[in-house]
Amino acid sequence: MKERTGVYPGTFDPITLGHMDIIRRGAKLVDRLVIGVTTNASKSPMFSVEERLEMVRRETADLPGVSVVAFDSLLMDFAEAQGAAVIVRGLRAVADFEYEYQMAGMNQQLNNRVETVFLMADVALQPIASRLVKEIALYGGAIHKFVTPAVDQAVTARVAALGRKGSARA
Repeated sequence: MKERTGVYPGTFDPITLGHMDIIRRGAKLVDRLVIGVTTNASKSPMFSVEERLEMVRRETADLPGVSVVAFDSLLMDFAEAQGAAVIVRGLRAVADFEYEYQMAGMNQQLNNRVETVFLMADVALQPIASRLVKEIALYGGAIHKFVTPAVDQAVTARVAALGRKGSARA
């Protein structure tokens, strides 16, 4: 029987508890889950691709069947190169669905051999977005409820290096 591979793409800048929830649940659906770390031209990353790769690898190290790879290509080309049959995407709200639905349709036009699977975020994690985590940290707010301690530390250090307030602990 052929190994079923899935791809979970994202910028993971930084990786949040919401991402981790989707990774854990997505890994149960496939034999091998490849976390594809990329850069979105419309987003301003806080961390380099190399830093994000290291961060995601550290956070997923204990998850069997999960690997982390950088990519800078069309998602469907990346999925094909990984031998993926499934793209895993997380949904938090209706706005996410509209965007993801459109992307899934375009991706299907590019490669109809790869299916997109949507996973609803855990209710407690639905409000978490990397963009908001960074914004909270930049204004000195506590982010420990949204990320792991190691990621909190990395974001706090980056914010301090930028000369901003940093994460406050509550």
